[in-house]
Amino acid sequence: MARRPIPLINGEIYHVIFRGIDGKVFFDDNKDYYRMIHDIFEFNDKKDTISTYRTINKIEKNNTKEREPRDFLVKVHAFCLMPNHVHLILEQIKDDGISRYMHKLCGGYSRFFNFKYKRKGHLFQDRFKSVHVNSDEQFNFLFVYVHTNPIAIICPNWKEKGIEGKESKIIDFIENYKWSSYRDYLKSDNFPSLTQREYFLDINTKEKWREFVNNWIEYKKEIFDFGANKEWTLESEF
Repeated sequence: MARRPIPLINGEIYHVIFRGIDGKVFFDDNKDYYRMIHDIFEFNDKKDTISTYRTINKIEKNNTKEREPRDFLVKVHAFCLMPNHVHLILEQIKDDGISRYMHKLCGGYSRFFNFKYKRKGHLFQDRFKSVHVNSDEQFNFLFVYVHTNPIAIICPNWKEKGIEGKESKIIDFIENYKWSSYRDYLKSDNFPSLTQREYFLDINTKEKWREFVNNWIEYKKEIFDFGANKEWTLESEF
C-alpha cells in the first residue's frame, strides 16, 4: 500500500471514508453491521488486537472487566455505516494513528467478510480517503453531511429530486438509524461507548445539531456559507 504523501497530524480531525471495491455492498445482514461496530471499537488500540466476535452490547456491559486499558490510536467523534461505504470522523492522537487504525480496521473486517462469504481478494477500494477539517463551517457541515447520509437508503437522489411530503418520515428514520452516531448524539441509547461526543457537543448543543439536520432535510437550506472555495467539500473528494 502506497504511503500517504502528506502525514496526518496529531490533535487534528479528519473525515475518513472507505468504500467497497467497484461499489460492492459489504454489509449483507445485521450481523455484518454489528461486526463493523465491534471492529471500530476493538481495533482502536496501539497493541495487537485479537478480534473475536462479540456484539457491541456485550462490549458495553463487560469491557471494563474483560480487557486491559487500551492505548488508543484515535478518537472516534462520529460514524455512519452505509451498505457500500463507511464514514468516520477521527482525531489522531498517536503518530501515524489514523493510518494504523484504518489498516487494522479494514484488514480485520475484510478477513471476517471473506471467511464468512467464502470469497477471496480485496474488499475495499484502494486505500481510505481523508479530508482535514479545521474550520467551524466545516465542522457544522460535516456533522450534518455524515448523519444525513442514510436518507439515500429510503429516498435515493433526495437532494436532486426532493422529499416533499416525506420530511417527518425521513427525520424519524435518521434519528433511529442504528448504524450511525446520530442517535447517540440525541439520546445516548445506541452505542454510547463507541464515540467521544464531547467535541461536537462543545460546539453546539444536541438541540442545535438537531435543528441544523432538520433544516437541511426540510428546507434543503444552504445553511452554511462555503463561499467560492469548495476544495475541501466531500462531494469533490469522493
